[in-house]
Formats: sequence, C-alpha cells, structure tokens
Amino acid sequence: MASEATRAIEAILMVADSPVEPGILAQLLEMPPLAIEQLCDQLSAEYRESDRGFVLARVAGGYRFQSHGDMAPYVERFVLEGQSARMSAAALETLAIVAYKQPVSRAQIASIRGVNADGVMRTLQQRGFITEIGRDPGPGQAVLYGTTPLFLERLGIDKLGDLPPLADFVPGPEVMEALEHSLQVGPAAAEDAAAAAEAEMEMAPNDQQDLEPPAAEPEAADPAPGEDEPGGEQPGGEEPAGQDLAGQEAVGQEPADGDHGA
Repeated sequence: MASEATRAIEAILMVADSPVEPGILAQLLEMPPLAIEQLCDQLSAEYRESDRGFVLARVAGGYRFQSHGDMAPYVERFVLEGQSARMSAAALETLAIVAYKQPVSRAQIASIRGVNADGVMRTLQQRGFITEIGRDPGPGQAVLYGTTPLFLERLGIDKLGDLPPLADFVPGPEVMEALEHSLQVGPAAAEDAAAAAEAEMEMAPNDQQDLEPPAAEPEAADPAPGEDEPGGEQPGGEEPAGQDLAGQEAVGQEPADGDHGA
C-alpha cells in the first residue's frame, strides 16, 4: 500500500505544469531531499513494472509525469490534430547551435550558419527556448545566449549533459578524408589549367589584331617647293641650278655703253 508521502508526491506532480524540483517537494512534505529522490525512484520503477502508459521522469532538474515513449504515435495524433505551427529548419539549426555552443552570441551563430540569425533568435526567445545568460567580457560586450529549462523539458532530458554527443552526427575520418581529397586539385589538373591559361594569353593579342581595322595607306606627299617649279629650294638648302646660272650671268655681264659714260 502506498504511503502518504508517495501519494502526496503523485498528487503534486499531477497538478504541476512544469517539473518540480526535489527541494520543493522536500519542503512541502517536510522530508530530506534525498528521501524524496528515493521515493520518486521507487514510484518510477513501479510504473515501469506495471507497464503504464505514463512514466515518472526526471526532467530539467525536477520530476514530472509524461507519456510513455511507446505511446508517441497516439499522443502526436492527439496533440498535432488541427495544428500546423512547427519550428522551421532555420530555427532548429539555431537552437542546436545554442544548445551545444552556449554561451554564444548572435555574431557567433551567424558566423556558424553563414546567414543573419536575428529573426530566428527573436522567435526562439518568444517561445521560451533560449534566453540571455550574460555578456561577453571582450570588446562590445555582446549578449550571450543559452537554453532554458523549458528547452530541457520539451526534449525530455534532465541536463545539457544528456544531449546526444556531436560525434554521432559527424562523419568518420575516412569520409572526411574522401571529401577533402575530392575537393583538392591534383597536379595534372593544375598543369592543364596553367597550360590553358597560357594558351589563352597567347591567343589574346592575335584576336585583338584580327579585330582591329587594317591601317590606312599613307597618302602621297605633296612635292616640295622647288622640285617641279623653277626658283624653288632643293632639299638640303641647295639653291636650284637655274638660279645659280642666272646669278653668274648677272655677275659676269658687262655694263652697257651708257653706263661707261656715267
């Protein structure tokens, strides 16, 4: 037969809307916290042995009644009937980053995800899954975020240490090595790329010459003065031959008879 203490624990947990810590139960029942934990463990074992549809679980540092995991399909059908409000993939990614990296700032989350996370962070805060837990002592004193007890309660775990390890979701070393090898450029591919670049550079001037219009032929220069006309100067500063002969005749000409009389 159940004792009054166990019945009192069942009654309190039945009306509680959140996990009740052992310290609070100890104050209400005026018993040591260790005795409360022992009674709760006994109740939990009894429920498992009787194969009930609910269990007494320790969640977020306290105790609560919750449905058995085997009954999840029926519970989901009841809870999700007519409801479509679900968390987006971006919200789940951001919440996972906060859970595993806390305390973490918005800038760090944006750096990990590669996109701005301000809108998603506000949504998670409004739903009560994350909260401000401090400030970064570095420059700017950025706000640091962490998860809330409601987050642990919704996941059905007692503490953050109960989260599944990240190693379970990271590919093994052989897969990482294969991915890294596939992304690397081999020596042959590098040589081919260099040869193609060199050939492209060599073809560039030829293509430019083909695109340029043919150069116009130079027009015939006008004849220099004096080449075809008498009295013109020859190139090089030489005077025309006709001009020299005219000067020689002028020098060697004798004066007229009238000039002797003068």
